[in-house]
Amino acid sequence: MTPMLISRPAVHVVPELTGERCDSCGAAAKARVTFGASGDLSFCGHHTNKYADRIAATADKIVVEAGFDWRG
Repeated sequence: MTPMLISRPAVHVVPELTGERCDSCGAAAKARVTFGASGDLSFCGHHTNKYADRIAATADKIVVEAGFDWRG
């Protein structure tokens, strides 16, 4: 079986995600994730790290707030 190469999306750091709220719980967002034509989702630090593997495997673009320690 031939191994598949999985490309990781680029992670962009911004000073602040002003006014964005987590789409899971409503807390202040620490990351905004773009999933191609499906759109964007924002996540707090807890949910970003909870779903880090899935985000890294499916996202086209990841934007994180400066100082946030993303585990993805």
